[in-house]
Amino acid sequence: MEKQELRERVWDELEESGEARFPYPPHGRIPNFNGADEAAERLAANEAWQEADVIKSNPDSPQLPVRRAALRQGKTVYMAVPRLRDEKCFLRLDPAEIEDIDHATTIGGSSEVGVQVGPDEMEPIDLIVSGSVAVNDEGARVGKGEGYSDLEFAVLREFGLVDDETTTVTTLHETQFVDEVIPTTPQDVPIQRVCTPKRDVRTDAPSEKPSGIAWGVLTEERMNEIPILNRLKR
Repeated sequence: MEKQELRERVWDELEESGEARFPYPPHGRIPNFNGADEAAERLAANEAWQEADVIKSNPDSPQLPVRRAALRQGKTVYMAVPRLRDEKCFLRLDPAEIEDIDHATTIGGSSEVGVQVGPDEMEPIDLIVSGSVAVNDEGARVGKGEGYSDLEFAVLREFGLVDDETTTVTTLHETQFVDEVIPTTPQDVPIQRVCTPKRDVRTDAPSEKPSGIAWGVLTEERMNEIPILNRLKR
């Protein structure tokens, strides 16, 4: 199944079943879903989470309870600046510096209280939480289609902050955990753990992860839009 066809099917099913949560509609975004809190609780119960001190998370609504759990447990959270538009392209949320965790973990709150940092100012990442539209049991992931999640991983790898040992996880609704074959490229980061409101599954993801930025597939437009890419290229 083509990725866009799969996205549309998942978005439609979440909306028609009433399982989608605000923001509406689920189409065109990492969809929020009923049970996001329970999925975050399942993630927080597994050993990879418990051993992690530093987490990189996506900023989307369904992973809001994941970010809150991380800060409440004393973990440092990094989030990418939208579209990596600044050379200091990540936000650091340090629980020791935050008074209102509920506010700090919203999209608007993180931009207010988070400290903007470049990759050379960051700590190594123990665990990556990715937002997903769909994932299969091979660990192949479908996002919104813009490619930023995989590009963020590539940038972090270029700076030695992630490697093949960095655990990759997602939280999603059962509807989003699919049986279909999902086409992948060498730039796609595999997902090793999938947490739904009902279960925590270790996928059959390959142990290898992308080795860095695939310069040959980047367009000139994207290079011009993302300062950290130009810095690395130089």
